[in-house]
Amino acid sequence: MEAANRGAFEAGARSIGLNVTLPHEQEPNPFISPELAFRFRYFALRKMHFLLRARALVAFPGGYGTLDELFEVLTLVQTGKMARIPIVLFGGEFWRHAVNFDFLIEEGMISVADTALFTVVEKAEEAVAVLHDFYQGTPP
Repeated sequence: MEAANRGAFEAGARSIGLNVTLPHEQEPNPFISPELAFRFRYFALRKMHFLLRARALVAFPGGYGTLDELFEVLTLVQTGKMARIPIVLFGGEFWRHAVNFDFLIEEGMISVADTALFTVVEKAEEAVAVLHDFYQGTPP
């Protein structure tokens, strides 16, 4: 999330940081607006606050935390427990290796329609276009 905070900082905008207190890592990055730097003890509470405010999810290659957030959003949107938001996966090669969506379809774990819940992109311009198209004319 530091890259998003840094981009906002460099543009003169405020940005929020939702951090989890961990024993050996995860300090708030220096680009978060100080009055918007929040710390959580539990991942579930952090994720709930994140999802209450999210207008989109753009997931870059990452580890367990990234996968947890991605699958939580996909599950909530798939089951109708959350309003649909654009879900953008950045870097097709990573996501093809990390999650075999075709295998999940073949095994009957998800439907072909479930793969329409997200879009895979390679470039920032593609991600902006997905977000713009989703919100139909809302300036990017």
